[in-house]
Amino acid sequence: MKQQTNLKTALQHLASSLFGTLGIVCRHTLVTLSFLIIATSSAQASETTALKNLKSGNHFAIMRHSFAPGMGDPVIFDLNDCSTQRNLSEQGIEQAESIGNKFRDSGIKEARVFTSEWCRCIDTAESLDLGVVKELPLLNSFFQNQGKSATQTQSLIVWLAKQDLSTPMILVTHQVNITGLTDVYPASGEIIIVKRDEKGALTVTDRVQTD
Repeated sequence: MKQQTNLKTALQHLASSLFGTLGIVCRHTLVTLSFLIIATSSAQASETTALKNLKSGNHFAIMRHSFAPGMGDPVIFDLNDCSTQRNLSEQGIEQAESIGNKFRDSGIKEARVFTSEWCRCIDTAESLDLGVVKELPLLNSFFQNQGKSATQTQSLIVWLAKQDLSTPMILVTHQVNITGLTDVYPASGEIIIVKRDEKGALTVTDRVQTD
């Protein structure tokens, strides 16, 4: 009888211990989920704030073209023939359209949009659907001619110093150009928000990742 009582007590302790552990796990899970929700909300709020800075009069956005499989361009590359270039995939086109929606969701309904003359950049810029797209040779890739990096980047800085930023401005270009200007290595479709001070100096203030 005593053995049965001891066994019953042991089982009760075991059950209590198991349920206690389960409770701790559940509480930790809820805390983790809450943290993830807060972190996601915070990131979304930060994205919106970053993009809204384009209305401040002293910020602009420079972004890498959306997803285009591969690297560089074919040896038969011809600037005037898209079929000889590395182009956006269906995913890239959808990504660019989604980025345009991201701008609109942040209150940027229209912008001055400038683009490299490469087809993948033009297609990205047009898919944003934020206004008339203007081609700007200063945004052309120098991937195949790294010797142009310093002079072209400096020319772009001079051009940027003269721009009226009272209307949101978006530049669509290539990884090498963005890295040359900002020291940031962007992902496909990533948006870099840059502040221009009264002396024309440029500072990266935010990076907005896109899917």
